[in-house]
Amino acid sequence: MYLLARAFLNEQIRVCKHELFQSVLTTLLTVWLFEVKNENFRYGICGVYCGQCPSGNGRVKMIAGELKRLVDTVRYDWVGHVIKSFKFEEFRKGLEWFANAQCPMCLNGGGAPCENRKCAKEKNLRSCLLCDDYLTCKHTEYQRDWYPFVVENYHRVREVGFEKYLKEEEERSKAGVDLMGHLERRCCKTVKLEE
Repeated sequence: MYLLARAFLNEQIRVCKHELFQSVLTTLLTVWLFEVKNENFRYGICGVYCGQCPSGNGRVKMIAGELKRLVDTVRYDWVGHVIKSFKFEEFRKGLEWFANAQCPMCLNGGGAPCENRKCAKEKNLRSCLLCDDYLTCKHTEYQRDWYPFVVENYHRVREVGFEKYLKEEEERSKAGVDLMGHLERRCCKTVKLEE
């Protein structure tokens, strides 16, 4: 079915004489192929589910955009005059960057540079979670250290299979589960501004 639909759309693009219609068909084909071939594109090769990451699911972009709008509306540029160590323009540039940034997620080239994608590709694996060496591999050491739940993910894949695991993680993501609880416990420190 997939191959027939792809061949049909490619033929329609080839025979179409109208450039705008050709462009629309090409875009539709590209989007459709991406969605069909990457039904579960929100997972990371390393075992962390990108759809639950605040950078991957758009949460950082949305919150930074809202804060940028509030800061611009209320005009907080005066803070730099009161707190000398606060550089408002630098803060504003940072907000601008985060408000415009959206991690395209791992399978689309997003995330931090890592060896996991390269290694999985060399082993012809869709995910490191499918590798027998996951629990001892040097490439997944960072994930096992920072996101210890990936070990549970590895065992879950062994138990139910990769496809079912992905469906479960996507359902968790849709239900609002994200990495923030884990990261907050691990990373948040008390911050006190200079007076």
